[in-house]
Amino acid sequence: MSTKRYTKIIHEGDYVALIDVELNYTDEGWSPYLSLEDANKLDDAREALKKGDLKSASKLGRIYKLTRVAG
Repeated sequence: MSTKRYTKIIHEGDYVALIDVELNYTDEGWSPYLSLEDANKLDDAREALKKGDLKSASKLGRIYKLTRVAG
């Protein structure tokens, strides 16, 4: 099994989170896949952004606020 660092992007409302995870590659089954810990990390970040809890979300990754430029 080998692993590769990857940055997942999560978008909720006016916010985007960049969450660093590891993808696991194997010769069997569904590859690549996330560990349960990384999957929970993504879920926790998404839930924190939904609630507007930027402090908790920022502990899990880099948070950015989206601003509309024109339209």
